[in-house]
Amino acid sequence: MDKALQTMIDNMPEKTGKSLEEWKIILNEKLFAKHSDGVKYLKTAHNVTHGFANTIITLSKEENMTADDLITNQYRGKETLIPIYEKLIRIVKAFGEDVEIAPKKTSVSLKTKKQFALIQPSTKTRIDLGIKIKGREASGRLETSGPFGSMCTHRVQITELDQVDEEVIAYLKEAYNLSST
Repeated sequence: MDKALQTMIDNMPEKTGKSLEEWKIILNEKLFAKHSDGVKYLKTAHNVTHGFANTIITLSKEENMTADDLITNQYRGKETLIPIYEKLIRIVKAFGEDVEIAPKKTSVSLKTKKQFALIQPSTKTRIDLGIKIKGREASGRLETSGPFGSMCTHRVQITELDQVDEEVIAYLKEAYNLSST
């Protein structure tokens, strides 16, 4: 957890009158359609400042979401991409028992000791597969990292199931092998 967030959590009882755990108990009894509804509730009903309200709602939602919930949310409105995602997961799971599948809010990290790839449904018609292969030149389908910045060294854009081919598998396998060392 980053230091600023931890400081905010530590200061929460003094600034809001309740600890994060106490806020989570209160919020468990509520169901908000949108994040902003929860923030508005805390601001109006409990006089919590915007920054604290946003943090409380964000941390409460993240903790209550399962891996399946995170993936379902990522692919809402992008359901046609699910077969591509599932194929990529089957492939990396076959690399070894040390592969960890770690869903986040907008992507799924693939890790061993270190992250070696990232699956992100970037548009309704495209998955961006971020891959970490240091020292390899971008060429052809293996582009520079694009939206991934330093999280990955390269990206492959995938719009069709048959684009998860031997070339993509070889890139994933290379990244997996490098992450295991």
